[in-house]
Amino acid sequence: MPNVTSRRELGRGEKVLPGVFRLRLPLPWPGVPHCNAWAVADGDGFVLFDTGMHQSDSLANLERALAMCNLRLEDAHLVVCTHAHTDHCGQVATVLERAGCEVWMHPNHEHMTRRLEDPEAVLARRLEVARQSGVPDEPLRRYAESQSGQRETGIAGPIEPDRDLLAGVTVATDLGGWVAYETPGHAPSHVCLFQPERRLLISGDHLLGRISLFFDYGYSPDPVGEFLSSLDVVEKLGARLCLAGHGRTFTDVQAHIQGNRTLVGERLSSVLEVVRGGGEPTAFEIVPRVYGSLLSKPSAQWLLSKVLAYLTHLEAVGEVERITGEPERWTA
Repeated sequence: MPNVTSRRELGRGEKVLPGVFRLRLPLPWPGVPHCNAWAVADGDGFVLFDTGMHQSDSLANLERALAMCNLRLEDAHLVVCTHAHTDHCGQVATVLERAGCEVWMHPNHEHMTRRLEDPEAVLARRLEVARQSGVPDEPLRRYAESQSGQRETGIAGPIEPDRDLLAGVTVATDLGGWVAYETPGHAPSHVCLFQPERRLLISGDHLLGRISLFFDYGYSPDPVGEFLSSLDVVEKLGARLCLAGHGRTFTDVQAHIQGNRTLVGERLSSVLEVVRGGGEPTAFEIVPRVYGSLLSKPSAQWLLSKVLAYLTHLEAVGEVERITGEPERWTA
């Protein structure tokens, strides 16, 4: 992974509300330059919601962001992970070693632990899904060569949660309790935390300031359907301020919820239109016809995962059928 400091990206911290601090932490991904962790005051310390990704300079960036808020890593009382993606839980092991606190996370985190335990098996499965989706042999070979033996995972070490972060679990802070709501879709392990008196929402990647969709495909029957149901869960909360996993805070929470619904609907309609056009296309053939100029080498894997998630949802609601074979094809 590239050295973040060479791009002049450094950890930054700022107070958003009394007792609430945004920790902006660098990421090495094109188009996603940073993620947010959130520190919320708790007695003589704080609760840390998410940790950022593990890299060679990640600890220094986290400590720099904390210092800008007059906080020390050793004073973290608890780590709470919104979901088991590397940019949100990658530094858990490092933080626990320094602070000696607990970590709470949703138990459905196999999509992260499987990668740690057997990365070659995960790569093999990813290649098989791509082959079944119609990806040609040559780009598959190049991708396999680029990934094989890669040791950088973005995660500092094994994560063994001290408590399952299930619906109704409450995280105590000086601002009051933050109630956990299960919001799968983006990831099977995704949870949002809501502070009802102040109507604050720590949304992880479920809601972002810039409407952007991603579904962790292959770990649940219908991630798109789960995501839409999770939007309903969050809508009922009536949040006034959203503390998201990327980007700045935002207050127009209802507009963001509706914006996500609209974009999902548009993508589903586009995928269905391609399938109805005939020819029994593969998922790989559908991607450029839905995303057009958005398709590039860096985005190809993500876009294929999203198309597969949309096809799986359309199959679940009876709009399309899967034609088994090598590769799989789809028909209306």
